[in-house]
Amino acid sequence: MKRKQTTQKIMLYLLMIFISVITVGPFLITLFMALKSPGESIYGTIYPTDPTLSNFTDSFSKANFGLYFLNTFIVTAIAIPLNLLFCSLAAYPLARMDFRGRGVVLSLIIATMMVPFQLYMAPLFQLAGELGLRNSYIGLVVMQVATAFGIYLMRQAYLRIPKELEESAYLDGANRFQVWYRVALPLVKPTLVTLAIFTFMGTWGDYLWPLLNSTESSMYTLSIGLAQLSQNFDGSNLKLISAASILTTIPTLILFMALQKYFISGATDGAVKG
Repeated sequence: MKRKQTTQKIMLYLLMIFISVITVGPFLITLFMALKSPGESIYGTIYPTDPTLSNFTDSFSKANFGLYFLNTFIVTAIAIPLNLLFCSLAAYPLARMDFRGRGVVLSLIIATMMVPFQLYMAPLFQLAGELGLRNSYIGLVVMQVATAFGIYLMRQAYLRIPKELEESAYLDGANRFQVWYRVALPLVKPTLVTLAIFTFMGTWGDYLWPLLNSTESSMYTLSIGLAQLSQNFDGSNLKLISAASILTTIPTLILFMALQKYFISGATDGAVKG
């Protein structure tokens, strides 16, 4: 029996190592490629023989990634707090308030998650032009201001809160807004962090909507800049593309590692039946 358990553990560890290799391997290969000096061949060894950071600095000086970073940072910094605010406000009535048509509203919100963006991007593009939102930060943020996924995630988190806590706050004289702000919101902090991570990832790596809404290069985000750099691929700039890819990925990795304990606990809130 003990030998069988040992064999199972070995197989499990081997499986975990295999998954780690195929998951982290491409990232490491890209990193090694970005660290290669201009004189090194891209088809030689995987490891750089003369590591250098010149490719990272060149991505800012030659590929204008400094401007793309700034645009992406501004859009993300606006999108995250707005999405957290509006999703939290919209989800609370759906979880705690009884009103006619609540189920219909929730069903419609969830139904929008099943509609691919490609189906409504043309009218949305036309509407953005008529409202003067093209080539603007507000136009880039509008898609992430309130998301159906965020509303659903926050609703499930509110359902975990015991109603007795809210009833006690009402007895103490608190109004509905104070109960939401002082009682409910602090108790769903892990879910808020989880939604912030998802919003960051969705905004930071968004490509299609910034591509449609930005006709001037001064409003390009990182995803568009990286795509343009890749379109001019001729083999010689693979190191520059690799460096730009690493720079684009690093903020997401840092954010996830810093907030992973909240992410893991908050991600389970969506499993609550409501």
